[in-house]
Amino acid sequence: MELIELFQEAVAASKTLASKPDNDTLLKLYALYKQATEGDNTNSGPSNAFDFVAKFKHEAWEKLKGLDKAGAMQQYIDLVESLKS
Repeated sequence: MELIELFQEAVAASKTLASKPDNDTLLKLYALYKQATEGDNTNSGPSNAFDFVAKFKHEAWEKLKGLDKAGAMQQYIDLVESLKS
């Protein structure tokens, strides 16, 4: 199976986990997903300084700058697999 297919399966599986991951893990899933699907974060950040959720998401994605899409997909797959067990 190709990496993209495994990634798509992991995305689907992430929505049916037995328990909701903690916030740090959710941010990591978000950032890896964005890096895998869009590449490096080119946004300047949230326009509302008090939108802390958007700020944390932006920062989490920004930390992955330079990671190629295939690497992000593999890390996403590995993280979802670890959450399933």
